[in-house]
Amino acid sequence: MPKRLHTVKQELFENIFKNAHGGIAIVGLDGSWVKVNESIINLFGYKKDELYSMSFQDITHKDDLDKDIQYVHDLLDGKIESFQDEKRYFHKDGHVIWTLISVSLMRDANNKPLYFISQIIDISEQKESTKQLELLMNIAKQQNEKLMSFAHIATHDIRTHVGNLNTITNFIEQEHESINEDENFELLKDALSHLNETLLHLNKVRKQELSENDGLKALNLNEFITNAIYNVTAIANVYKFKIINNVSPEIEVMAIEAYLDSIILNFLTNAIKYREEERQSYLKIDASVNKDDVLITFKDNGMGFDLEKNRNKLFKLNATFHKKKDSRGVGLFITKNHIESMGGKINVKSKINVGTCFYVHLKKNLN
Repeated sequence: MPKRLHTVKQELFENIFKNAHGGIAIVGLDGSWVKVNESIINLFGYKKDELYSMSFQDITHKDDLDKDIQYVHDLLDGKIESFQDEKRYFHKDGHVIWTLISVSLMRDANNKPLYFISQIIDISEQKESTKQLELLMNIAKQQNEKLMSFAHIATHDIRTHVGNLNTITNFIEQEHESINEDENFELLKDALSHLNETLLHLNKVRKQELSENDGLKALNLNEFITNAIYNVTAIANVYKFKIINNVSPEIEVMAIEAYLDSIILNFLTNAIKYREEERQSYLKIDASVNKDDVLITFKDNGMGFDLEKNRNKLFKLNATFHKKKDSRGVGLFITKNHIESMGGKINVKSKINVGTCFYVHLKKNLN
């Protein structure tokens, strides 16, 4: 090789070696540090003369040393040409450094091993982030288990109370035969029946029998709306609130029973809660089957809200638009999550003192 070309290549190597962002080291066959760049010095915290008096074995974490030595033997034996792995070193002050190392073996013209070239990148922050994520996942898992336990207790206890109420209503019927003519008593019986059905649906969710993929099944939309209307009939009558169900009995959506119950009931109760006192209030429910889904609209003539002002917090947890004592900003948040978990979507239009219309898209039954 011409002397000038050799000099240029040597200068190029030195510049790359010196200015490389990551650590680069030439390591002897015995593991000694032969030459290192500034990134290596900054990474390990040793001065050059301190590091040159040591070997990589001296600062390698003991749990990674055997694997590292095996890689070295495999390189020397020609079993591999290079390797890349995560590895821990000890900093001069004693703390552990996580690194990603890439090592290759340089040989002479006669294929005799000369030295190793190691590229070392600090990944301590990434490993710490991963660790923190794992901790958060464990916390979430523990909290989920607690919630599942709570759900089990809650559904069990509520079903017990519902059973007691059903027994009491049966006693009342036996002792007062004429009470069946009372419309409010019939509403009570219907409400207890629907509450029991809702608990059965929630129990399925609790047992994780349902998921986004295999939990969806064809449900008659009109039947669920009719049942939900039954559940709010008493309060609707108190406020002379009119609910108009225009949904065809033929329309079916792919959904989860408990979620569909919750979605419809939330729109009904919200419409009643945020009714306009100065006029006859109503909620009109319509549905149409489109090419890809079923569009359900819940349109009321209630208080409405400023959509432009509240767009950024719409459907967020604890977001409220009116100064009602019982407004918590939870219902719409849960409703949106239910809809999206079933592969649907929701939009809204609203105007103050005119009313609100929610547009819910759910998967249609393709069979």
